[in-house]
Amino acid sequence: MLQDIQPHVYHNEYKPAAPDGEGIILAYKERKVLLRSEAEDSTRILYPQFKELADKIPGIYENYTYLFTIDECHYYLIPEFDEALLPGYSYTEISRLRTALPMYRAFAGVTGLQLHNWYDDRRYCGHCGHPMKHGEKERMMYCESCNNIEYPKICPAVIVGVTNGNRLLVSKYAGREYKRYALIAGFNEIGESIEDTVRREVMEEVGLHVKNIRFYKSQPWPFSDTLLMGFWCELDGDDTITLDENELSMAAWVTKEELPAETDISLTREMINVFRLS
Repeated sequence: MLQDIQPHVYHNEYKPAAPDGEGIILAYKERKVLLRSEAEDSTRILYPQFKELADKIPGIYENYTYLFTIDECHYYLIPEFDEALLPGYSYTEISRLRTALPMYRAFAGVTGLQLHNWYDDRRYCGHCGHPMKHGEKERMMYCESCNNIEYPKICPAVIVGVTNGNRLLVSKYAGREYKRYALIAGFNEIGESIEDTVRREVMEEVGLHVKNIRFYKSQPWPFSDTLLMGFWCELDGDDTITLDENELSMAAWVTKEELPAETDISLTREMINVFRLS
């Protein structure tokens, strides 16, 4: 999955280090990331380093935000700049990172986007409107005027594999470009246990009751600021699907033999393949 970058090691401890010339820059424009494809393989990506921009952007070594470290390499945000300063690099749709290599660089790019969005949305205090400042000892933003403190936003959500003997409930989203099979999914609501989220989402989207809810695995999903939690459960009662057409374009019971053999970085795809091969 996306976060499985072994043998590389992701360090998210907040231990800011000043950049040197080898520091990696993650730059974003809306939902695009600045990268360059390696000439010999268009799927392989590179990000710029500070040494490539040191003589082009004054004060670059002072105006940055530390993000995280992978192995011994530090990653940083800098303010948006003109891609023309770096021939060969371009702002590319973030979805490109779903299939880009090496995977640890793709993981860095989407994780950086999540932090970029959070920092960008926290420039001003949501309580009093004053400018926010970066914490020095932990990753947070604080307001000197009213003492408001903001920590990074993570939205819990479920991915649900509903089984009925040799059949798996699959669906397709309504109104999205993504057209492959998906599983029932949805965000946790305030005051709701994650198991109740499973029950509610299945009932809301396909009108089915479930039982024997079992946790499978979790996955950070920076594309939507989400921590996904995968669950297996079994149909409880009638298997007639009542489709929520606002959320889904289709839902159906599919046998193991009918499921396509597809690879992807997502928890959804892994769960479908686990059922297909079981």
